[in-house]
Amino acid sequence: MSKIPKNLSDKDMFKDYVEDTSIEDRFRAAEKKAEKKKQESLEAPADFLRSGFTPQLTEELARALLQLKMELYREDVKNYTFQIKRDGEKIVLIPKYKK
Repeated sequence: MSKIPKNLSDKDMFKDYVEDTSIEDRFRAAEKKAEKKKQESLEAPADFLRSGFTPQLTEELARALLQLKMELYREDVKNYTFQIKRDGEKIVLIPKYKK
């Protein structure tokens, strides 16, 4: 066992010490990463921005499509595509069933 040096400053005592990352540090890093990813996902794609969609409208559209998909799944419809029709000022998405 080596002798402990005396009269060292705090800086000298911790000179070669490397602190391991704690679980708390890992959780903080994961939260920051998730927050950054969420902000990136909230931004509307460039094509939507050019056609006048704001990030809020994009999110509302995604939410409505998800609700429609869930309803179709509950009705046991799993193979479908969407047909887009324009009726005057309205744009309508109609699920088109595949066999």
